[in-house]
Amino acid sequence: MSTSSSAGSPSIGSPHAAISPPSPWVARFAPLVRSGGPVLDLACGSGRHLRLFQARNHPVVGLDRDLRGMADLSGTAGGELVEADLENGTPVPLLRDRRFAAIVVTNYLHRPLLPAILDALEPGGLLLYETFALGNARFGRPASPAFLLRSGELLEVARGRLQVVAYEHGEVASPKAAVVQRLCAVNDLEGGSGLDGDPEPRPLPT
Repeated sequence: MSTSSSAGSPSIGSPHAAISPPSPWVARFAPLVRSGGPVLDLACGSGRHLRLFQARNHPVVGLDRDLRGMADLSGTAGGELVEADLENGTPVPLLRDRRFAAIVVTNYLHRPLLPAILDALEPGGLLLYETFALGNARFGRPASPAFLLRSGELLEVARGRLQVVAYEHGEVASPKAAVVQRLCAVNDLEGGSGLDGDPEPRPLPT
């Protein structure tokens, strides 16, 4: 795995970015998160997924270097905002000291953080990751390979650590034309009953 780093979308953390609807990928698998479990939105941008999980009665933590787009979430019940530069080489105490029922990452990639993200999942915790992949340059930004996942890269991140529930890689037309890669995976590899050592499958929400 490459250790080159990147920020994902140029709009991440922008105080002027309009609050867009939650990612359909994240919304689809949100019901798999442990009821009432804490959810971390890493590089949370305008907070669209914080609002999604807060509405589902999860305590939420938003982590970004610029939190001005989330003034309405500051101080709300079950809401916590943490301002931090994820890419300056300083360890992120939040990832080191706490465990989450789900971690959400969208439109963002900084490869050195990936091991810490996996370590911050509680047993049974869910990783929901969706960002741009190689080939996206034909549609615009991000275009640098440092910002883009390689084919199967999220599967390699999960290999031996997480049970993959769902994975996609390819071109999409909405909300804009892009090449994306998506993963839903759970921190549970314990063998299920009668499954020859394989973990118990999770339900696939429609």
